[in-house]
Amino acid sequence: MRQIVLDTETTGLDPAQGHRIIEIGCVEMVNRRLTQRHFHYYLQPDRQIDAGAMAVHGITHEFLQDKPRFADIVAAFMDFVKDAELIIHNAPFDVGFINAELARLNQDWPKINEYCAIIDTLSMARKRHPGQKNNLDALCKRYQVNNEQRTLHGALLDAEILAEVYLAMTGGQVSLLNTAQQMAQADYSATIQRVTTERTPLPILLANEEEQAAHEKILQNLDKSSGGTSLWRSLSS
Repeated sequence: MRQIVLDTETTGLDPAQGHRIIEIGCVEMVNRRLTQRHFHYYLQPDRQIDAGAMAVHGITHEFLQDKPRFADIVAAFMDFVKDAELIIHNAPFDVGFINAELARLNQDWPKINEYCAIIDTLSMARKRHPGQKNNLDALCKRYQVNNEQRTLHGALLDAEILAEVYLAMTGGQVSLLNTAQQMAQADYSATIQRVTTERTPLPILLANEEEQAAHEKILQNLDKSSGGTSLWRSLSS
């Protein structure tokens, strides 16, 4: 299974008011393992960034002046997420912004939620932990995921952290299956040593005269005790 963990940063809260995506970050997982493949761009929004949004992510308008626009990276983005399941925290927010960007292009791109299946980890966390804080920082603390480097929000960093949270929240049981599959497929031929069944013949040692005399004495005692011929003497006769 191929999954893409995705996050965005924006100029504000509402795409209907003209707010735009200014950073998009994605990390790839295949069969619940991070592949180290990622997709990451800062984007020129052609508008100012709200002060409240800037306080969250720290991205300035000046920093974005030489960055590409969403139209410049849309084909690469859609190719990267094609046939994947998207994992997003508070998915309606990011999906709404991505769909607004796609619609603005007038290029017949489908809505992202029609192009990919979506998993909302916020909805998942609320079902698992009702009445508790379920933002990314709270989930990191709950599932013991290290987020010390997260002083400001950043799309790629948050996607990487969310991937770890998602794996912890969903139990990691498939990772164990992967390990079993790897063991089954491993080549152990170099460590296998065949055991030979050929053995050295055991030596035959005959009793000496003294031992034969002692044995005969024992048989005579057995004959006497049994009132006749002992079983041993009958078998050996």
